[in-house]
Amino acid sequence: MTQETDFQIFLFISKNKYQIFVYDKDNLRDLYNSEIKINGVIEFDNLSNFLDENIYKIEKKLNNFIRNIILIIEDDKVLEVGISIKKKNYEKDIDQKHLENSLVEVKDVFRENYQDQIIMHMIIVNNDKNENNFQLNNDDYLFLEVNFISIPNNFTFYFDKLLENHQIKITRYMSGITLKIILAKMLPSYL
Repeated sequence: MTQETDFQIFLFISKNKYQIFVYDKDNLRDLYNSEIKINGVIEFDNLSNFLDENIYKIEKKLNNFIRNIILIIEDDKVLEVGISIKKKNYEKDIDQKHLENSLVEVKDVFRENYQDQIIMHMIIVNNDKNENNFQLNNDDYLFLEVNFISIPNNFTFYFDKLLENHQIKITRYMSGITLKIILAKMLPSYL
């Protein structure tokens, strides 16, 4: 029996296709991959049928039940918001703890103003002035710019319910477009 920690399961949903794939973390290879093209609209009945067909096949191949899945969404409902902060810094040097506290503060600002959104990604913007992606100016102020990629709660509700029918929990939401951008920067020859 394959242990659940030996593999990761991804479900990719866009207006062009549904794709489900299983990645073997120990052997660094794909164990399963299936996709269907669709007509430009996410239809939950078609997605349900796609999942019905493939989840059984995956569980049989893994000889184990699927309990968790990572959902990758490529849709117009994905929201990108940039938030910047300027804080007086009373310390001469900025340490890791100070930066982490500032990031938590920015995250709280986002959550306060976008309560109906689930954060998928939180990206520190490179300001090209400091390789650490934040800076102190002559006045000893910390400037920090962060982009949030999020999705509405009411949109994810349908995916949660659909997968709940199979006793599967979504452990993470990810933006397909953001992943493509990150991969293109990290592995330009791969894409």
